[in-house]
Amino acid sequence: MLTILFDGIAYGMLLFVLAVGLAVTMGLMNFINLAHGAFAMIGGYLTVQLMQRFDVPFLLCLPIAFVGSALVGALLERTLYRPMYRKPHLDQVLFSIGLVFMAVAAFAYFFTTSQQIVQLPDWLKGRSEFGSGDWILGVGHYRLFIIVVCAALAVALQLILTRTRFGSRLRAAVDDQRVAAGLGINVNWVFLATFAFGSGLAGLGGALSAEILQLDPNFPLTYMVYFLIVVAVGGTSSITGPLLAALLLGIADVAGKYYIPKMGAFTVYCLMIAILLWRPQGLFVRKGGK
Repeated sequence: MLTILFDGIAYGMLLFVLAVGLAVTMGLMNFINLAHGAFAMIGGYLTVQLMQRFDVPFLLCLPIAFVGSALVGALLERTLYRPMYRKPHLDQVLFSIGLVFMAVAAFAYFFTTSQQIVQLPDWLKGRSEFGSGDWILGVGHYRLFIIVVCAALAVALQLILTRTRFGSRLRAAVDDQRVAAGLGINVNWVFLATFAFGSGLAGLGGALSAEILQLDPNFPLTYMVYFLIVVAVGGTSSITGPLLAALLLGIADVAGKYYIPKMGAFTVYCLMIAILLWRPQGLFVRKGGK
């Protein structure tokens, strides 16, 4: 029981890092980017290639995956995404879905359709057990590492968005771009930095998930619905909402597959439908949030 709870928390933390960039672009930039999973795939593949071809240590691959995905995100934001900001949401959805299929085809062509394998360092392998009987807790070393890293990222993100000048400029740019520009805020630069940072977080999540999730060219399509569930259930008005939603989703998914394996992910979809019927605006939307 405790082991299932621990694994569910680790899975939820991983989903949070993968999905929080989408929450930022949808909630703060008002842009629906369904190609978000493609940036996660870039980070995962970059990590695998660096480790397999150049023997780069795993810990060094993580910041490289973040920076590499952020640079790709910045380039695409400047060239492709920016003209779409003022388009209707349906246009944004169709545009980003098209990018997903292009990314899937490109990665399948260059890296084949086989699943990518990451060899973790020895100190991240194995597990430790605590307690006895029904209350034994099995702690996987890598899952514990994921929880620590993702918790630190959640705290850092909350501080950046609520306590820094950049966070206040971003909120001002979202509320009214014209007024923000009149106050001297470079709205284009703020949106560029935000989109790149969200893409970098997705890439970092992809690097962290390469050993746990199935990393192949279909990754953006396979996990797109999970990202959307996190955003829909948690809301987009804060970092706390997607974090709690991701934890709920992770625990429900792991527990459902353990106790009712024949239902698979159907348990998660049932839970999502029930929650959204009860609170269509999401569980953790603040008063007055949209």
